[in-house]
Amino acid sequence: MLSFLKNIFGGKNKVIVRFAPSPTGELHIGGARTAFFNYLFARRNGGKFLLRIEDTDRERLVPGSVDRIKAALKWLGMELDNEGHVMVQSERVDIYKKRALELLEKKDAYVCVCSKEKLAADQEEQMKMGRPPMYSGHCREVGIKISEVEGKEPYVIRMKMPKIGKITVHDLIRGDVEFDQSLIDDQVLLKSDGYPTYHLANVIDDREMKISHVIRAEEWLPSTPKHLVLYKMFGWEAPKFAHLPMILAPDKSKLSKRHGATGVFEYKQLGYLPEAILNFIGLMGWHPKEDREVLSFKEMIKEFSLDRVQKGGAIFDVKKLNWLNSEYIKKAPVSELKKSLADIFGHDFIKKDLIDKLINLSRDRMEKLTDFKEMNEFFFNLPNYEKQLLVWKNSPLEKSFENLKLVLEKISEINENDFNKAKLESILMPFANEIGRGDVLWPLRVSLSGKDKSPGPFDIMGVLGKKETIRRINIALEK
Repeated sequence: MLSFLKNIFGGKNKVIVRFAPSPTGELHIGGARTAFFNYLFARRNGGKFLLRIEDTDRERLVPGSVDRIKAALKWLGMELDNEGHVMVQSERVDIYKKRALELLEKKDAYVCVCSKEKLAADQEEQMKMGRPPMYSGHCREVGIKISEVEGKEPYVIRMKMPKIGKITVHDLIRGDVEFDQSLIDDQVLLKSDGYPTYHLANVIDDREMKISHVIRAEEWLPSTPKHLVLYKMFGWEAPKFAHLPMILAPDKSKLSKRHGATGVFEYKQLGYLPEAILNFIGLMGWHPKEDREVLSFKEMIKEFSLDRVQKGGAIFDVKKLNWLNSEYIKKAPVSELKKSLADIFGHDFIKKDLIDKLINLSRDRMEKLTDFKEMNEFFFNLPNYEKQLLVWKNSPLEKSFENLKLVLEKISEINENDFNKAKLESILMPFANEIGRGDVLWPLRVSLSGKDKSPGPFDIMGVLGKKETIRRINIALEK
């Protein structure tokens, strides 16, 4: 891994960022936003975008998550610069332990043997006294040696956090944020199972990967002082930090499953295009110089900068996502839409003869690709509707019958090769204007679709063709 990093970077690239998810399930839309901001920043500055898998929390691992995360990033169009050389923390346990022992040797860390019961009791007592719950420091000055406990009783290694003074985090989005060191816990670095915590592993990994900028979620801001202290303990220069605003539901609460789909592939199955999702999450907490809503991938890369990222929470507005998705559906090539429809409904579905025509007919009315099947089901299977639906407002049923008979006579004379929207409109519209548009076009549209809401009759006939159009009008006349 180190030789690979040296070969591809060699110190020439000033900007190197990483996306470091835990493989505990699907890639969440919030994680996708974090990845995308890192990606935009890297591409805008001619840098590198790396993936790292943080799998040291062994209890929460979900099999297959790593492949799903990679697949989600690929589907969204975020190319990795370390494909095939992704750092995986569980493969580096010996490195983390060696570094933890190094801090132990320097007396910047200590062995702690306090049981879970004692920790819980201490924290309960602190809360009763109105103090923030944190480690009491019982083992901090005892000086327990590894040799005294190794193989005999469970232990952890904690960092010895300075307890006097302030520490300032310079955040590229929020400016200087000051923390009181006396209120910062002695963080566990190495757990009793031998695996590192996030805090130790991410500092070591960011150093080895030569990460220049750590762009991550706001929830990690309170942990950054610990990380800065660790960098200082190791004698390393720290990267620059930027903490992204939280993603909020419309009611200003933290976005969760109860607000709808939250996994990237859930949105794919709901019929959202990757370009729409990227546009949406790209504007979730960031805005370009000009007040624009629809931006291409290239435009966002060209305009992205951290100084235009907001500090306050970003609202997840599904109505805006639906609107953006509809805009991208309108512009997408038919071949791309067919591929996306196949992913949702299966390949057999898109092999039907009318699919290309229906895509062009439906694209201006769809918010999501899942709308397609319900919107166009009547083309394949005419619903069984009541005859009263054929009546326009208060007109008598007999009038609908007579007008449909006249329409049938007129379209029967049209040659099969000329049976298209333009030709049908040129023949039937003068008749409809003379008799009354509603009395002609309403029963005609219902007879073709069996629905009270559908595309116009000329669009439908153009798709169905002459034979099927005549068959459906005859069914209406029988009703």
